[in-house]
Amino acid sequence: MTTPDHLRYTREHEWALATAGGAVRVGITDYAQESLGDIVFVSLPEVGTRVEVGQTMGEVESTKSVSDLYAPVTGTVTARNETLDAQPELVNSDPYGEGWMIEIGIDDPAVLESLLNAVAYQGMLDTP
Repeated sequence: MTTPDHLRYTREHEWALATAGGAVRVGITDYAQESLGDIVFVSLPEVGTRVEVGQTMGEVESTKSVSDLYAPVTGTVTARNETLDAQPELVNSDPYGEGWMIEIGIDDPAVLESLLNAVAYQGMLDTP
């Protein structure tokens, strides 16, 4: 299981990456995709949708269960990974790359600092 150092993480197993232009790219962690098993469907918000930190913003369906996706930041969805409509398995094979889910135009970039860094996220996973 990988936990890249350059990302920020939520306790609900989403990752966030600040991109150029004030957007934040979001996906689920390697731990989350591994726990879910084979992902067969991803439901994402449409571009232009407002999302609030900690609120549900979509779902990931696997052969095991359906899990909610939570917004790591507050803002407006500026992009969604349309490729996941036809290839949801990209979340399993490349959760930090081609399996990204949405980009959010963030209201307050300082919120990213409140998310877990890789060491804290890994520590959370290692705590029984």
